[in-house]
Amino acid sequence: MISNNIIQTAAKRLRDAAEMKEVCEPVRDLIGAGNVKSAYAIQQINTNFRLASGAKIIGHKIGLTAPVVQKQLGVDQPDFGLLWHDKEVLNGGEISMSELMQPRAEAEIAFVLGKDLDQEILSTVDILNAVDYAVASIEIVGSRIKNWDIKIADTIADNASASHWVIGHRPVKLQDLDLINCKMKMTNNGKVVSEGMGKACLGSPINALLWLAQKMVAMKQPLKTGDLILSGAVGPMISAKAGDNFNVTIEGLGSVSVSFVA
Repeated sequence: MISNNIIQTAAKRLRDAAEMKEVCEPVRDLIGAGNVKSAYAIQQINTNFRLASGAKIIGHKIGLTAPVVQKQLGVDQPDFGLLWHDKEVLNGGEISMSELMQPRAEAEIAFVLGKDLDQEILSTVDILNAVDYAVASIEIVGSRIKNWDIKIADTIADNASASHWVIGHRPVKLQDLDLINCKMKMTNNGKVVSEGMGKACLGSPINALLWLAQKMVAMKQPLKTGDLILSGAVGPMISAKAGDNFNVTIEGLGSVSVSFVA
Protein backbone atom coordinates (compact mmCIF):
# COMPACT_ATOMS: atom_id res chain seq x y z
CA MET A 1 0.00 0.00 0.00
CA ILE A 2 1.31 3.42 -0.98
CA SER A 3 1.65 5.84 1.93
CA ASN A 4 0.08 9.28 1.96
CA ASN A 5 3.56 10.83 2.15
CA ILE A 6 4.51 9.21 -1.14
CA ILE A 7 1.25 10.36 -2.75
CA GLN A 8 1.93 13.91 -1.56
CA THR A 9 5.52 13.76 -2.83
CA ALA A 10 4.37 12.66 -6.28
CA ALA A 11 1.72 15.37 -6.41
CA LYS A 12 4.27 18.03 -5.49
CA ARG A 13 6.67 16.80 -8.16
CA LEU A 14 4.03 17.37 -10.85
CA ARG A 15 2.81 20.63 -9.30
CA ASP A 16 6.32 22.06 -9.16
CA ALA A 17 6.97 21.02 -12.76
CA ALA A 18 3.82 22.80 -13.91
CA GLU A 19 4.57 25.96 -11.93
CA MET A 20 8.22 26.20 -13.01
CA LYS A 21 7.61 24.94 -16.56
CA GLU A 22 10.37 22.40 -16.07
CA VAL A 23 9.73 18.76 -16.95
CA CYS A 24 10.12 16.14 -14.25
CA GLU A 25 10.76 12.42 -13.97
CA PRO A 26 7.79 9.99 -14.13
CA VAL A 27 5.91 9.42 -10.88
CA ARG A 28 5.69 5.68 -11.46
CA ASP A 29 9.02 5.39 -9.68
CA LEU A 30 7.10 6.35 -6.54
CA ILE A 31 3.74 4.57 -6.97
CA GLY A 32 4.25 1.90 -9.64
CA ALA A 33 3.44 1.95 -13.34
CA GLY A 34 -0.05 0.47 -13.07
CA ASN A 35 -1.30 1.99 -9.82
CA VAL A 36 -4.43 3.73 -11.12
CA LYS A 37 -5.95 4.29 -7.66
CA SER A 38 -2.92 6.17 -6.36
CA ALA A 39 -2.62 8.08 -9.63
CA TYR A 40 -6.14 9.46 -9.31
CA ALA A 41 -5.40 10.33 -5.67
CA ILE A 42 -2.42 12.39 -6.88
CA GLN A 43 -4.60 14.08 -9.50
CA GLN A 44 -7.17 14.94 -6.81
CA ILE A 45 -4.55 16.54 -4.55
CA ASN A 46 -3.47 18.89 -7.32
CA THR A 47 -7.09 19.53 -8.25
CA ASN A 48 -7.71 20.66 -4.68
CA PHE A 49 -4.71 23.00 -4.88
CA ARG A 50 -6.07 24.60 -8.05
CA LEU A 51 -9.55 24.98 -6.58
CA ALA A 52 -8.09 26.61 -3.47
CA SER A 53 -6.31 29.12 -5.70
CA GLY A 54 -9.63 30.19 -7.24
CA ALA A 55 -9.53 28.19 -10.47
CA LYS A 56 -12.86 26.91 -11.82
CA ILE A 57 -13.55 23.48 -13.31
CA ILE A 58 -15.29 23.72 -16.69
CA GLY A 59 -15.55 20.02 -17.38
CA HIS A 60 -13.52 16.94 -18.23
CA LYS A 61 -11.32 15.49 -20.94
CA ILE A 62 -11.31 11.80 -21.77
CA GLY A 63 -8.02 10.24 -22.75
CA LEU A 64 -6.77 6.88 -24.00
CA THR A 65 -9.82 6.34 -26.22
CA ALA A 66 -7.81 4.84 -29.08
CA PRO A 67 -7.20 1.07 -28.81
CA VAL A 68 -3.66 1.45 -30.15
CA VAL A 69 -2.77 3.91 -27.36
CA GLN A 70 -4.40 1.69 -24.71
CA LYS A 71 -2.28 -1.22 -25.95
CA GLN A 72 0.83 0.95 -25.85
CA LEU A 73 0.24 1.82 -22.19
CA GLY A 74 -1.01 -1.64 -21.23
CA VAL A 75 -4.54 -0.64 -20.20
CA ASP A 76 -8.06 -1.69 -21.19
CA GLN A 77 -9.98 1.51 -20.41
CA PRO A 78 -9.76 5.27 -20.93
CA ASP A 79 -8.76 7.82 -18.32
CA PHE A 80 -9.90 11.35 -17.51
CA GLY A 81 -8.61 14.74 -16.45
CA LEU A 82 -10.12 18.15 -15.70
CA LEU A 83 -10.63 21.20 -17.91
CA TRP A 84 -9.95 24.55 -16.21
CA HIS A 85 -11.41 27.97 -17.01
CA ASP A 86 -7.98 29.60 -17.38
CA LYS A 87 -6.82 27.01 -19.92
CA GLU A 88 -9.26 27.99 -22.67
CA VAL A 89 -7.82 29.36 -25.91
CA LEU A 90 -10.31 31.27 -28.03
CA ASN A 91 -11.33 29.79 -31.36
CA GLY A 92 -9.12 31.39 -34.00
CA GLY A 93 -6.83 32.72 -31.30
CA GLU A 94 -3.24 32.07 -30.40
CA ILE A 95 -1.26 30.73 -27.48
CA SER A 96 2.34 31.31 -26.50
CA MET A 97 4.68 28.36 -26.33
CA SER A 98 5.84 29.77 -23.00
CA GLU A 99 2.53 28.63 -21.47
CA LEU A 100 2.92 25.07 -22.72
CA MET A 101 4.93 21.96 -21.96
CA GLN A 102 5.69 19.56 -24.82
CA PRO A 103 2.39 20.42 -26.57
CA ARG A 104 0.51 18.26 -29.03
CA ALA A 105 -2.80 18.95 -30.79
CA GLU A 106 -5.75 16.56 -31.01
CA ALA A 107 -9.04 16.94 -32.90
CA GLU A 108 -12.04 15.97 -30.79
CA ILE A 109 -15.81 16.14 -30.61
CA ALA A 110 -16.88 18.00 -27.48
CA PHE A 111 -20.24 17.80 -25.71
CA VAL A 112 -22.05 20.20 -23.40
CA LEU A 113 -24.53 18.60 -21.01
CA GLY A 114 -28.09 19.81 -20.63
CA LYS A 115 -28.86 17.47 -17.71
CA ASP A 116 -27.12 16.02 -14.68
CA LEU A 117 -25.79 12.47 -15.06
CA ASP A 118 -26.00 11.41 -11.44
CA GLN A 119 -28.07 8.23 -11.66
CA GLU A 120 -26.50 5.16 -10.08
CA ILE A 121 -27.15 3.14 -13.25
CA LEU A 122 -26.57 4.86 -16.60
CA SER A 123 -27.16 3.71 -20.16
CA THR A 124 -26.53 5.06 -23.64
CA VAL A 125 -30.10 6.39 -23.66
CA ASP A 126 -29.33 8.50 -20.59
CA ILE A 127 -26.29 9.94 -22.35
CA LEU A 128 -28.19 10.77 -25.54
CA ASN A 129 -30.92 12.46 -23.50
CA ALA A 130 -28.44 14.45 -21.42
CA VAL A 131 -26.32 16.01 -24.19
CA ASP A 132 -27.46 19.52 -25.07
CA TYR A 133 -25.19 19.95 -28.09
CA ALA A 134 -21.86 19.01 -29.67
CA VAL A 135 -19.08 21.25 -31.00
CA ALA A 136 -15.77 20.70 -32.78
CA SER A 137 -12.76 21.07 -30.51
CA ILE A 138 -8.99 20.99 -30.34
CA GLU A 139 -7.37 19.67 -27.21
CA ILE A 140 -3.83 20.87 -26.62
CA VAL A 141 -2.35 18.07 -24.58
CA GLY A 142 0.89 18.51 -22.69
CA SER A 143 3.05 16.51 -20.33
CA ARG A 144 4.91 17.65 -17.28
CA ILE A 145 6.89 14.41 -17.57
CA LYS A 146 10.17 14.48 -19.46
CA ASN A 147 10.04 13.28 -23.08
CA TRP A 148 6.44 12.05 -22.70
CA ASP A 149 7.91 9.01 -20.92
CA ILE A 150 4.56 7.90 -19.51
CA LYS A 151 2.70 4.83 -18.37
CA ILE A 152 -0.92 4.81 -17.22
CA ALA A 153 -0.13 5.95 -13.66
CA ASP A 154 1.97 8.86 -14.93
CA THR A 155 -0.63 10.31 -17.27
CA ILE A 156 -3.54 9.94 -14.83
CA ALA A 157 -1.55 11.61 -12.05
CA ASP A 158 -0.65 14.38 -14.53
CA ASN A 159 -4.33 15.28 -15.07
CA ALA A 160 -4.49 12.87 -18.04
CA SER A 161 -1.82 14.99 -19.77
CA ALA A 162 -4.31 17.84 -20.14
CA SER A 163 -3.17 21.35 -20.96
CA HIS A 164 -5.40 23.76 -22.93
CA TRP A 165 -8.59 23.54 -24.96
CA VAL A 166 -10.36 25.27 -27.84
CA ILE A 167 -13.98 24.81 -28.91
CA GLY A 168 -15.78 25.70 -32.12
CA HIS A 169 -18.71 28.10 -32.35
CA ARG A 170 -21.24 25.92 -34.15
CA PRO A 171 -23.32 24.04 -31.54
CA VAL A 172 -25.22 21.17 -33.14
CA LYS A 173 -27.89 18.85 -31.75
CA LEU A 174 -27.11 15.13 -31.80
CA GLN A 175 -29.97 14.28 -34.15
CA ASP A 176 -28.27 16.39 -36.80
CA LEU A 177 -24.95 14.51 -36.57
CA ASP A 178 -23.49 11.17 -37.59
CA LEU A 179 -21.09 10.82 -34.67
CA ILE A 180 -19.73 7.49 -35.87
CA ASN A 181 -19.07 8.20 -39.55
CA CYS A 182 -18.32 11.93 -39.51
CA LYS A 183 -14.93 12.65 -41.07
CA MET A 184 -12.26 14.85 -39.48
CA LYS A 185 -9.42 16.68 -41.17
CA MET A 186 -6.70 18.61 -39.37
CA THR A 187 -4.37 20.93 -41.26
CA ASN A 188 -1.24 22.73 -40.08
CA ASN A 189 -0.49 25.86 -42.09
CA GLY A 190 -2.73 24.48 -44.83
CA LYS A 191 -1.17 21.01 -45.04
CA VAL A 192 -3.20 17.97 -43.95
CA VAL A 193 -1.47 16.41 -40.93
CA SER A 194 -4.20 14.25 -39.35
CA GLU A 195 -7.40 12.59 -40.51
CA GLY A 196 -9.96 10.37 -38.81
CA MET A 197 -13.59 9.61 -38.07
CA GLY A 198 -15.87 9.75 -35.06
CA LYS A 199 -15.68 5.99 -34.58
CA ALA A 200 -11.95 6.28 -33.83
CA CYS A 201 -13.04 7.36 -30.34
CA LEU A 202 -14.09 4.06 -28.67
CA GLY A 203 -16.35 3.24 -31.63
CA SER A 204 -18.37 6.39 -30.92
CA PRO A 205 -17.76 9.50 -28.80
CA ILE A 206 -21.02 8.62 -27.02
CA ASN A 207 -19.39 5.42 -25.74
CA ALA A 208 -16.58 7.50 -24.28
CA LEU A 209 -19.03 9.87 -22.60
CA LEU A 210 -20.94 6.93 -21.12
CA TRP A 211 -17.69 5.54 -19.69
CA LEU A 212 -16.87 8.89 -18.10
CA ALA A 213 -20.36 9.38 -16.67
CA GLN A 214 -20.28 5.93 -15.07
CA LYS A 215 -16.78 6.53 -13.73
CA MET A 216 -17.71 9.85 -12.17
CA VAL A 217 -20.80 8.39 -10.49
CA ALA A 218 -18.62 5.63 -9.03
CA MET A 219 -16.24 8.31 -7.73
CA LYS A 220 -19.19 10.29 -6.28
CA GLN A 221 -18.38 13.27 -8.51
CA PRO A 222 -21.18 13.00 -11.12
CA LEU A 223 -21.25 15.08 -14.29
CA LYS A 224 -23.51 18.13 -14.08
CA THR A 225 -25.60 20.35 -16.33
CA GLY A 226 -23.37 22.71 -18.29
CA ASP A 227 -20.25 20.54 -18.09
CA LEU A 228 -18.00 20.55 -21.14
CA ILE A 229 -16.63 17.14 -22.11
CA LEU A 230 -13.84 16.59 -24.62
CA SER A 231 -14.61 13.02 -25.65
CA GLY A 232 -11.25 11.91 -27.04
CA ALA A 233 -9.17 12.10 -30.19
CA VAL A 234 -10.74 11.14 -33.52
CA GLY A 235 -7.36 11.08 -35.29
CA PRO A 236 -3.62 11.03 -34.56
CA MET A 237 -2.20 13.75 -32.28
CA ILE A 238 0.38 16.11 -33.77
CA SER A 239 3.29 17.85 -32.02
CA ALA A 240 3.02 21.66 -32.00
CA LYS A 241 5.68 24.36 -32.26
CA ALA A 242 5.85 28.13 -32.68
CA GLY A 243 4.52 29.18 -36.09
CA ASP A 244 2.01 26.36 -36.34
CA ASN A 245 -1.61 27.10 -37.20
CA PHE A 246 -3.94 24.15 -36.73
CA ASN A 247 -7.39 24.07 -38.30
CA VAL A 248 -9.79 21.21 -37.62
CA THR A 249 -12.91 20.52 -39.67
CA ILE A 250 -15.42 17.87 -38.58
CA GLU A 251 -18.37 16.96 -40.79
CA GLY A 252 -21.53 18.53 -39.41
CA LEU A 253 -19.69 20.58 -36.80
CA GLY A 254 -17.75 23.11 -38.87
CA SER A 255 -14.24 24.14 -37.95
CA VAL A 256 -12.07 25.26 -35.05
CA SER A 257 -8.54 26.67 -35.14
CA VAL A 258 -5.62 27.78 -32.99
CA SER A 259 -2.16 29.25 -33.60
CA PHE A 260 1.06 28.72 -31.63
CA VAL A 261 3.43 31.66 -31.20
CA ALA A 262 6.88 32.05 -29.65
